[in-house]
Amino acid sequence: MTQTRFIRQPGPALLPRIVAEPARGRALDLDLAAGLPLLEAVRRGFAASGFASGVVELGALALGPFAYVMPALSPDGRHAAFYSAIFRPAGITRLEGGAMTFGRREGAPFFHCHALWREADGRRGGGHILPEETTLAEPARVRAFGLDGAIFESRPDPETNFTIFGPVAADAGGAGDRAALAIRLRPNQDLHAAIEAACAAAGFGAALIRGGVGSIIGARFEDGACFPEFATEVFIAAGTVARQPGGDHRAAIEAGFVNHVGALHRGRLARGENPVLMTFELVIEAVDGA
Repeated sequence: MTQTRFIRQPGPALLPRIVAEPARGRALDLDLAAGLPLLEAVRRGFAASGFASGVVELGALALGPFAYVMPALSPDGRHAAFYSAIFRPAGITRLEGGAMTFGRREGAPFFHCHALWREADGRRGGGHILPEETTLAEPARVRAFGLDGAIFESRPDPETNFTIFGPVAADAGGAGDRAALAIRLRPNQDLHAAIEAACAAAGFGAALIRGGVGSIIGARFEDGACFPEFATEVFIAAGTVARQPGGDHRAAIEAGFVNHVGALHRGRLARGENPVLMTFELVIEAVDGA
């Protein structure tokens, strides 16, 4: 079955639909210090390895103070969907998984991060972590992928009327050791198909999906779980792209998901069934073929 879901955005559809910036990159372990704002801890971790941008895989981080928003319906016609009021749960919140895009906004470090977690009272939750109000409560080590020759930069996006991360070229410092693509996917295109097309266009054979933060129009998973509510926030927990014997590429994506009514799920997304809502940022790392 091929996805047909479509959400009209407030602005004109822009080209290219797949924004891809070639880069070099390197897999890293970032040591994050307790007591720092999460944004500063991540910035220091990347800087120590010679990178100003990249993506992060978030495991069992302990956060407190912690602030987040959830996806929500738009209160007006200025956006296709929006954010909830800010939540600030008491105590220590422990992440169960998440992903982060790290780059810059108005010349300063910034991140875009979606995750699932358990709060101090046992309540499970998920959503969009606020960089300005979230502190790392315990030291942690996280897996990351640094970018050399490209950076994610947050800029106004006329199509969605949001300020959104996208990749732009940057001076290369020689810190990367793998061919990579920094990618932003625009709305209303299938997530799997767009990633497969980008991988094929770059000449990559097998590849790893690094990071992955964005939204999709509802969600359909391979285990049969289906969530029709369209306002969502999603992170990629793991992903691969493999070239098939006939030459086509095929992506496999495991994701965590929360929607505006609070439904949470984690599993493998159904291929061809999950179009992008607002945006999706990720990095593709070549394993061979480049």
